[in-house]
Amino acid sequence: MTIQLPSADGVLRTYEPRTEPLALSPGTPFTSRTVFSAAHAVADPYADVSPDSPAAVDWDATLAFRRHLWSHGLGVAEAMDTAQRGMGLDWAGAAELIRRSAAEAKAVGGRIACGAGADQITGGSLVEIRAAYEEQLAVVEESGAQVILMASRALAAAARGPEDYLEIYGHLLRQSAEPVILHWLGPMFDPALAGYWGSADLDAATDTFLEVIAAHPDKVDGIKVSLLDARREVDLRRRLPRGVRCYTGDDFHYPELIAGDGQGFSHALLGIFDPLGPLAAQAVRVLDTGDTAGFRGLLDPTVALSRHLFQAPTRFYKTGVVLLAWLAGHQAHFTMVGGLQSARSLPHLARAYELADGLGLFPDPKLAEERMKNLLSLYGVTS
Repeated sequence: MTIQLPSADGVLRTYEPRTEPLALSPGTPFTSRTVFSAAHAVADPYADVSPDSPAAVDWDATLAFRRHLWSHGLGVAEAMDTAQRGMGLDWAGAAELIRRSAAEAKAVGGRIACGAGADQITGGSLVEIRAAYEEQLAVVEESGAQVILMASRALAAAARGPEDYLEIYGHLLRQSAEPVILHWLGPMFDPALAGYWGSADLDAATDTFLEVIAAHPDKVDGIKVSLLDARREVDLRRRLPRGVRCYTGDDFHYPELIAGDGQGFSHALLGIFDPLGPLAAQAVRVLDTGDTAGFRGLLDPTVALSRHLFQAPTRFYKTGVVLLAWLAGHQAHFTMVGGLQSARSLPHLARAYELADGLGLFPDPKLAEERMKNLLSLYGVTS
């Protein structure tokens, strides 16, 4: 059987889907790396909502997908940008997601870390921003999850310079009950975060970021860096205080960064590990044995898919992630919070299907093919 896929030039081309998936199954816990998958939230396709309405989430499907990730040994990074935080999922929805997912993690013994930010406000003074952060910090801590202290659009807009970041983050770290993960999300993921840490100069911003960590190393479990710059990440992780982890958020260079070099390595907190979950887990278990070449052999071929999903405008990568979850049978529909399923073109989605199928990511290739054909038919493509 074949399928007709549209190319970027509008020409249809014939693709022959694979017939067997990769053999991937749950296994033992990881020993060499701490690995989180930033998981997407599943929309409720029957909710009568508009793009401006509060998010309508299918809680059963959303929690089932987290159980899928946990079953393969991955941690779940909850209420992050992959879950459409700030792009359809408001703070009320994120708080509910945090509470439900944290309770599910406790029930199944899964690892979970949740984002705390200040997105219940869109602006305001530094005092108001700090209070918003404190509210979210309390919700995450009360749920029993680890805190990921997220970058704030409101803080990026209100801060006058590095000293405001040092004050806000210092205050939050002093009052946090347990060590947190600090999250530096670059402007390619969210343009409103340009100039974070008080400077558009990344070297200067890095110095401020490191100053925050150096002042409170006992309150920082690790940092999650999403700048899509492998050289900068390696330099940053070499400058971290002893005991502070670097969690790569680089969806372009993750195999080499996780594998590491003679001076260290990165752990992982990645959106691409949502669709790659079982394969990524298998690769890390290979790395646990000391087989770096085997790890790279499994994970390197996935980079083409990741670079495709995260191509500019990078913030719309969630559309491809949810497409692949639908094609893989993890949800019954291709609907997203805020109608974001329309954020990528048909040729982009077709290429995502082709790359994922080539990797053997679909547990049922025939189901994936049928669903892709159904999607294509809505656009007038018949085969």
